[in-house]
Amino acid sequence: MSSPVKKFSVGGVQVAIWENEGKEGSKYYSVSFDRRYKDKNDEWKSTSSLKANDLPKAILALQKAYEFVSLKEMETGASQKAEQEEALAAAMA
Repeated sequence: MSSPVKKFSVGGVQVAIWENEGKEGSKYYSVSFDRRYKDKNDEWKSTSSLKANDLPKAILALQKAYEFVSLKEMETGASQKAEQEEALAAAMA
């Protein structure tokens, strides 16, 4: 399994950002989250369920993920536009 491109942790809440490849090689991002906790045997466990006091932590981590993905998509879009312009210029020359 591949590794996430970025992780954000706030308290026990962790958000992971994954880079994926779509049709024709286009990239897109997906986000997963979990909450880490210790069980009664003092062993670390993971869940996708949140308690009320985890909600602000999840919001903050997800906001950071949104900012990261938005900036990456802007970079990718600018890069793809530049490549298209170079290809058009080469074709016209």
